[in-house]
Amino acid sequence: MRNEIQEQLTAYIAAHTTAEPDYLYRLWRATNIRLLHGRMASGHVQGRLLKMLVQMVRPRNVLEVGTFSGYSALCLAEGLAEGGHVYTFEKNDELEDFTRPWIEGSTMADRITMIVGDAITEAPRLGIAFDMVYLDGDKRTYCEAYEMALGVLRPGGWLVADNTLWDGHVCDTAYDHDQQTVGIRRFNDLVAADPRTEQVMVPVRDGLTIIRKTGGATTARG
Repeated sequence: MRNEIQEQLTAYIAAHTTAEPDYLYRLWRATNIRLLHGRMASGHVQGRLLKMLVQMVRPRNVLEVGTFSGYSALCLAEGLAEGGHVYTFEKNDELEDFTRPWIEGSTMADRITMIVGDAITEAPRLGIAFDMVYLDGDKRTYCEAYEMALGVLRPGGWLVADNTLWDGHVCDTAYDHDQQTVGIRRFNDLVAADPRTEQVMVPVRDGLTIIRKTGGATTARG
């Protein structure tokens, strides 16, 4: 019964959320048909939330850690004001042949730079001060990605981390030896105790934590 109610609520939420553009719907379908773990794509409701967060924060430069199929990068780019830009990093080079054509074939192409490589080492080399970071990469290295992000994020900037509930595994002792679950738990504990930030965990989809950097200098130029 609980699963049935959850499915009904999910459908209800989607029905009361602004529809995604047709291009994004087609990308979501292609992602689920052609890629393993297609559910990793942000999807309709979370995608609309990402766009709205960008519209509220009004960042000039956005860093995304983990492009996957490009769905979230396109949603982030949708919300940008004129002159804004998304720099998205994907460590898995096998995804490039699928993802890059979808990004380059979209109306958001001029707002997105896709880089194949590890954001933890490569993003700081851009020398850019970011206003917003979306973290959705390898869960085992979330803590390392978080520290990198704080280094390139302006004081007062925002970081949004995906999958912070991890299908509920964060509270399930059966996953104590699963390295992705361990990585998410370490990240959640680190953020909760971090005096450099303030945060709220939101039970949207697989868990989103919205984090604001309250102080400290950025290592990048203005």
